[in-house]
Amino acid sequence: MKHESSRNQYSLGIYEKAMPPSLILSEKLLAAARHGYDFMELSIDESDEKLARLEASAQWKRELVNAAQDAGIRILTMCLSGHRKYPIGSADPKTRARGMEIMEGAILLAADLGIRIIQIAGYDAYYEPSTETTQALFAENLAKSVAFAARYGVCLAFETMETPFMNTVEKALRFVRKIDSPFLQIYPDVGNVTNAFEGDITRISQDILGGAGHLVAVHLKETQPGIFREIPYGKGHVNFDTCVEAAFSAGARIFTSEFWYQKGADWELDIGRAHAFLRKKLDRISSGE
Repeated sequence: MKHESSRNQYSLGIYEKAMPPSLILSEKLLAAARHGYDFMELSIDESDEKLARLEASAQWKRELVNAAQDAGIRILTMCLSGHRKYPIGSADPKTRARGMEIMEGAILLAADLGIRIIQIAGYDAYYEPSTETTQALFAENLAKSVAFAARYGVCLAFETMETPFMNTVEKALRFVRKIDSPFLQIYPDVGNVTNAFEGDITRISQDILGGAGHLVAVHLKETQPGIFREIPYGKGHVNFDTCVEAAFSAGARIFTSEFWYQKGADWELDIGRAHAFLRKKLDRISSGE
């Protein structure tokens, strides 16, 4: 009973890509529910396969919504990483235009599926140099994107990235305050923030707390110094207790376990272990222990 009371104070989800790509979405939803997660985060990355979802038929969308309901789990958030290849601040007009098409398509897909939050990448450019021009273009197209999202009641939320452009909550806040819309918020990655501050837990906590009132969700990812992914929980330098406590104090109630399926691994064991590791911390902190 105590466990259920604690769980009602937050939601714990899992990133779609923690499960084998060979599984269809309905199978991923069932697996996430089977291991105790409250929701699954949909991926729209730079691959043609994932970007094709933006052109999905009405039938595909209905079937996915029904699959989630049948599994007893929600698709609450979307990780939109497709802008890595097609950034909205790119110096190339064609790349930039494609980036805006992807942004609008993702917002429409989210609206149709009932997804509340789209995590957007906090960088102006990725495979090209970041310049004053790309940063200005990013800011211009960001404003257009937020206005479009507001029409559909979908929240865009910055991920804190692995690059200096936006690797902290403080840096994301500058754009959030400038745009000044309820439809642009922050969805920080505690692993990336930990690396940004080189593991200094005081500065990490202060950065997360500084986003109070603007943290709509949090990625719980493990990292090591200079290594940003594929680190098992408990094998890195992220202080999840302190990060979750700060995020909770800042108003966050949606948390997503972010890690990636490793070929040949026992993925069911991995997602079960991740759930147990994070659920224990979230339950303790949300219950005030």
